[in-house]
Amino acid sequence: MMSRHAAGQEHTRRAGEYRAVRVWLYVLAALVVGMVAVGGATRLTGSGLSITEWRPVTGAVPPLSAEAWTAEFDKYKGTPQYRILNQGMGLSDFKTIYAWEWGHRFLGRFVGLVFFLPLLWFWWRGLLSRRLGLGLLGLGLLGGLQGAIGWIMVASGLEPGMTAVAPLKLALHLTTASLILAGLVWLAAGLRAAPSAPVPARLNRTAVAVMALVLAQIFLGGLVAGSKAGLVYNTWPGMDGAFAPPLAELFAVRPWIENFVDNHALVQLDHRLIAYVLLAVAILHAVDARRTLPGSGTARRATGVAVLVLAQAALGITTLLLAVPLWAGLSHQVFAMAVLTMATVHARLSPGVTARPMRPEAAPAFGFEALTNRAT
Repeated sequence: MMSRHAAGQEHTRRAGEYRAVRVWLYVLAALVVGMVAVGGATRLTGSGLSITEWRPVTGAVPPLSAEAWTAEFDKYKGTPQYRILNQGMGLSDFKTIYAWEWGHRFLGRFVGLVFFLPLLWFWWRGLLSRRLGLGLLGLGLLGGLQGAIGWIMVASGLEPGMTAVAPLKLALHLTTASLILAGLVWLAAGLRAAPSAPVPARLNRTAVAVMALVLAQIFLGGLVAGSKAGLVYNTWPGMDGAFAPPLAELFAVRPWIENFVDNHALVQLDHRLIAYVLLAVAILHAVDARRTLPGSGTARRATGVAVLVLAQAALGITTLLLAVPLWAGLSHQVFAMAVLTMATVHARLSPGVTARPMRPEAAPAFGFEALTNRAT
C-alpha cells in the first residue's frame, strides 16, 4: 500500500497537473483572441486577398527571394481586387498586406500546434475526463472546420467582380472563432477546484441567454464588417434623424431574404437592435443577481458582464460616429471577445452548469496511464 506521505505527494502532483490543463486552456483562449485581432487588422487593411492559394503545409514559409516575391505579386495582380482597387500598387505595399494575411494564417497553424501537442500529452498522462476529452475533440474538429471556412471565405473574394470576401462567410468565420473561444473558456472554467454555490434557476437561464445574445451580436457584427455597413448612417441614436430607415429602403434588395446580409441599412439596424436587447438583458440580470444574492460571486460576475456590455456599446457608437477608423474597428472587435469570455465564465459557473472539482484522487476516465493501470 502507498504510505500516507506518498499519497499526499501524489495528490499534490496530480493537483498541479490538473491546474496545468486549466492554464493550457486559457492560453489557447488568449491565442484565439490574438487570432481574432490579427484577422480584424487583416480585414480592415484590405489584406485578406493578398495570398491567393491555400497551402496548409508549404504556405507556412513566406517568400524568401526576390523571384518568389515577384511570383506571389503576379498571382495577386490576377485578382479582381488588384485590378479594380489596387491597380499600380508597388511591391513594397504588396509585402505589407501579404504580411498581415501570412501572419493570420501562421498564427492559425501555431494555435493548432499549441492545441494538439499538449492534448496528446495530457491524454497520455490520463488527465482528461471523458466529458473534457469529448469537448476538446469537438473543439479540435471545429478548429479544422474553421480553417476550411477561412479558405472558402477568401475564395469568395477571388471570384470575378469581387473586391472583398462575402459578408456571410466573413460572419461565419468570425462566429466560428467565437464559438471556439467560448468552448475553451467554458471547459477551463469548469476545472475550478471547487464548485460554485447554487443560485436560482432564473439567474442561470438569464446568464446563458446573455452569452447567446453576445454570440448573436458578434455574428451580426461580422455582417456589418463584411458588408461595410458601418460606413453609412454614421449618426446616433437615430439613423440620419429617424429611428430606422423607411421599409422600402430596408427591403430594397431582391430577393428579400438577401437584405439581411447585403442591405447596409438593414444590417446596421439589426446590429443596433440586438445591441439594445443585449444591454437591457445584461443590466436587468445584474440587478436581479444583486438583489437576490447581494455580495455573492454571482452578483459580482453579473455586474461585470453588464459593465463590459455597456462599455462595448459605447465603443461601438464611437466606432460608428467616426466612420470605422482602424483603431476603433479593431478595438470593437477585440473587446467583443472580452465580453464573450466574461459572459461564458459567468454562464459556466451558474447553477445547473456548476464547476466540477479537480480532485486528484478521482480516477481519470481515459488516458494512456489509466489504460496501463487497468492492464496491470
